[in-house]
Amino acid sequence: MHAKTDTATSLLRDLVGFDTTSRNSNLPIIEYIADYLLNLKIPARIIPSEDGAKANLFATIGPDIDGGIILSGHSDVVPVDGQHWSTDPFDMAETDGRLFGRGTADMKGFIACSLSMARDFAEMELRRPIHLAFSYDEEVGCLGVGRMIHTIKSELPHPAAVIVGEPTNMQIANAHKGICVMSTTIRGREAHSSRPQVGVNAIEAAGSLVSYLYWLCDELARTERDDRFEPPFTTFNVGGISGGGVVNIIAPECQLNWEFRPIPGANPDAISARIEDWVETELLPRMRRTDPDCFVDSVRDVMVPPFDAPNSAAEAIARSASGHNNAGAVAFVTEASLFSGAGIPAVICGPGDIAQAHQPDEFIAVDQLSACLEFLGALAKEV
Repeated sequence: MHAKTDTATSLLRDLVGFDTTSRNSNLPIIEYIADYLLNLKIPARIIPSEDGAKANLFATIGPDIDGGIILSGHSDVVPVDGQHWSTDPFDMAETDGRLFGRGTADMKGFIACSLSMARDFAEMELRRPIHLAFSYDEEVGCLGVGRMIHTIKSELPHPAAVIVGEPTNMQIANAHKGICVMSTTIRGREAHSSRPQVGVNAIEAAGSLVSYLYWLCDELARTERDDRFEPPFTTFNVGGISGGGVVNIIAPECQLNWEFRPIPGANPDAISARIEDWVETELLPRMRRTDPDCFVDSVRDVMVPPFDAPNSAAEAIARSASGHNNAGAVAFVTEASLFSGAGIPAVICGPGDIAQAHQPDEFIAVDQLSACLEFLGALAKEV
């Protein structure tokens, strides 16, 4: 596997060189992958975003029939803004068997391995196809893969399984938490700070909402647990808050960006309804005693459901290819739940460690690439 690992490393270097931070277009990297596959006489289908600024890529190796396996990865990465890197994050560096660069672990390493194996797949007499499915905007809510899933379901042969190559140190995962991302705008009433009785401080109201969110988090931690996860309960996070202007004016408006990550079995809609009920019965009446025009408006920006699919066809295939008899759970969100929800069995297994993802000096170990290549080689025999 040494030569194959060298090829995967070279491909990973090229892939890292594309700054595919989610705010940017991913078209250059998609075009690079399409050209690479075309040189192997593997045609790729480009599935653009609605505005054409980004695209998914889907390619089929082998017969164009039902029952194949999808190798799924996302092309976008998280920002490096404000992080202190020892090297250029978009110019991969190798030190002591580690490959440093943004996206090496999450998850261009898996894409590089899949592309490295494409020639071998094409030269095999596959009984069922192997598909490559590379998406956009996973990091901002799994926004892109839905268009690709729709195309697969409506226009392409139905696959038997999806391997989502997120970093699991090549362990098998059959469950993950979901995510619900919310934006809340709070409108109070402006007043001079010396006359708080005639104003409604939107920042103060936001503070009350934040306190309630974390109170609810503590309650759910006591009442709904799943010990497969760490932590084993639904979590909340307020990631951004902005509002107000100068210190002597009561803040008339405040914005919150927050999320919760439900465990399997938790009802995201029921959680949202509890929060809305508290706002309607506790927070707004307090605000509207001073000004009836005060409001709290929450918008759901992203909803990716939890994933929980033990003993699926995808897991059976991954177990056979990897030799592992166990499957676990991961706390982070993946596209597996969306594939599974569309009736395509999914499992998570890929190279690298999630502990390195989104961090400065992100890296993947070279031996993880080698392990992934061995897994993909064995997977082809399972098709």
